[in-house]
Amino acid sequence: MSKFCIGITWDDVPHISAEDKALLWDSIPPHQRDARSKGIPALGSGVIYPVSEETYLVDPFDIPRYWPRAYGMDVGWKRTAALWGAWDQQNDVIYLYSEHYMAEAPPQVHADAIRARGAWIPGAIDPASSGSSQFDGKKLINEYQGLGLDLSFADNAVEAGLHAVYRRLVSGRLKVFKTLPSFLSEIRLYRRDEKGKIVKERDHLMDTMRYLVMSGMARATTEAHVMGETYAEAPRGNDSLTGY
Repeated sequence: MSKFCIGITWDDVPHISAEDKALLWDSIPPHQRDARSKGIPALGSGVIYPVSEETYLVDPFDIPRYWPRAYGMDVGWKRTAALWGAWDQQNDVIYLYSEHYMAEAPPQVHADAIRARGAWIPGAIDPASSGSSQFDGKKLINEYQGLGLDLSFADNAVEAGLHAVYRRLVSGRLKVFKTLPSFLSEIRLYRRDEKGKIVKERDHLMDTMRYLVMSGMARATTEAHVMGETYAEAPRGNDSLTGY
């Protein structure tokens, strides 16, 4: 028998008034509010990023041309993912604004989708891409570079990367557009098991976020810079952990 699950929020329940919601909200501990009001699973001590979505989710907006951009990339036949970030250097805030999330497609398809977001944007890729493709024996990073992507290897220090991402999330220096459904699906279930190990399921965009924060933004650039144009830039910020 087939099964499916539909998520609802308390906004979908007509018999709960705005006054009741306000009273309930004040009575719920902060770490349980998303679970109670939006139906987002609460993962207790296993959750990796115990930060309320209200802290980092923002409505989409037009990104200024002078904000440098980069992306993180995770490759694989079952799922290839990429996540784009734009850096407000004046306030040292990274905005995650676009995602690529596709299964069982050849490198050409992924490369086309990534170039469509801006062929001038550099990326940081999973170091495992230095291994050979299971199909033709080519190194995946070389194949993607040959398809026009500006890629370098990402720093894959997992715990340091998780710490860097968490610091930005909790301090308001990492924001996410609300229009990234696959990202939201992953971060809501990103957790550790009872032995403290990361559950390696549906975590491709979580990996790309680490690559982006730890390595990608250090390579971030603007289209004007790539094209040799000049303009007044906003002041640069600096992160003590990542060094950019």
